[in-house]
Amino acid sequence: MEHQQTGSKAYLFSIVMVAVLGGLLFGYDTAVISGAEKGLQAFFKGAGDFEYTDVMHGFTSSSALIGCIIGSSLSGLFASRLGRKRSLIFAGVCFFLSAWGSMEPESYLLPQGHADWTLLVVFNFYRVLGGIGVGMASAICPMYIGEIAPSNMRGMLVSCNQFAIIFGQLVVYFVNFIIMGPHANPIYDAAGAIANMVDAQWTIETGWRYMFGSEMVPAGLFTFLICFVPETPRYLVMIGQDEKAYGVLAKINGSEKAREIIHDIRNTVTVKTEKLFSYGFMCIFVGVMLSVFQQAVGINAVLYYAPRIFQDMGMGNPMVQTVIMGIVNISFTLVAVFTVEKLGRKPLLIFGSIGMAAGALGVALTFGNEALSTVTMLSIMVYSASFMFSWGPIAWVLIAELFPNTIRGAAVAIAVAFQWIFNFIVSSTFVPMFNMHLTPGDDFGHWFTYGLYGAICIVAAIFVWKLVPETKGKSLEDMSKLWKKD
Repeated sequence: MEHQQTGSKAYLFSIVMVAVLGGLLFGYDTAVISGAEKGLQAFFKGAGDFEYTDVMHGFTSSSALIGCIIGSSLSGLFASRLGRKRSLIFAGVCFFLSAWGSMEPESYLLPQGHADWTLLVVFNFYRVLGGIGVGMASAICPMYIGEIAPSNMRGMLVSCNQFAIIFGQLVVYFVNFIIMGPHANPIYDAAGAIANMVDAQWTIETGWRYMFGSEMVPAGLFTFLICFVPETPRYLVMIGQDEKAYGVLAKINGSEKAREIIHDIRNTVTVKTEKLFSYGFMCIFVGVMLSVFQQAVGINAVLYYAPRIFQDMGMGNPMVQTVIMGIVNISFTLVAVFTVEKLGRKPLLIFGSIGMAAGALGVALTFGNEALSTVTMLSIMVYSASFMFSWGPIAWVLIAELFPNTIRGAAVAIAVAFQWIFNFIVSSTFVPMFNMHLTPGDDFGHWFTYGLYGAICIVAAIFVWKLVPETKGKSLEDMSKLWKKD
């Protein structure tokens, strides 16, 4: 009865932690390719019925992002028709099946270990399936947490989801490192042949499979645990199950507060909607461009291909450097979590853009110079860390706050779809750009790629300075008035 009067934070925390596992899977699935992609590339280069090019590898490494676009686009429909909980269960099943299928794309139907065009198509199908899970989780996990959490804790708890995404990436860096053990990624000689076949054989035949398959553990745990959390009170009221909604709210907030919240939900559950451009073109443009710049600055090219980058820099053990980068990333994500309400959104984005530009241009100017390899590595770390305290979490915060209630659903869906589209563009073009040469053996592609990312970071800083409104301390009603001026 005491919990019914005051609510139970332990109950709330347990529910949120299960939902946050969805964010961890988001990070795990998108970064697992970082350790697996070189072995995967060498495996499909051995195909006899087609030539596996850099462009094909860029697509294969990024094919999950096609699923992300599909999943995020369908998330609103699923969340409204099936509910938040059942949609997350569906996402969990997609994660699990994708992990198994990416590990064993032969599926006991095709010849085991025989690389050909059919196997490549099947592999990409399973990666797209996992991407659908990521796309749905990226939209519905924050929605679930936001709807289940008390208003005075909502910002902090939703921020935990972003932290979980970065933590998931760190976990998979460690897992990939452990799986690799004493084995090596393939290294190619000037003729395009694998120079270290003896050391890399296991990685090419088996290692990449274990990396993808490792996701079955967190995916299975998430799918199992999400079955035991309640549906959100808002959705329960929407489908006429007020008593169930009250029961959940009473456990979290206490009985008296639960009655107030139920009353508020009833009054807002049929909130009016307006046309997408009711608040002007600039409102939608700013929201979409926040998503575009978050990806166009190039960060996912680093997250997805970190071992390749560190290997090309001449680092002794690229997987160790990747783990170090993961630790740096999660540390600087915490900087954003604890400073966003004090410093504001715009300063963090502008300083982060400048830091990323400095890091990216540092890589462009020093890559390939062995005497400056330490500077190159530090520049990569500065670039990544600057993103983690700025564009990584803050863009999501602004997208959630920027749009007025009456257009938020449609506007957020468009912004998130653009985010995944540009994620795919950046990730699929990285390998071909990175491997460009003006003369045989030069590092032109490395210089060009990071020079381009650095230039985009500078444009992003100017965009935020000139066009993005500061939302710190403003209510959603304040934002509506702001955009109405347009």
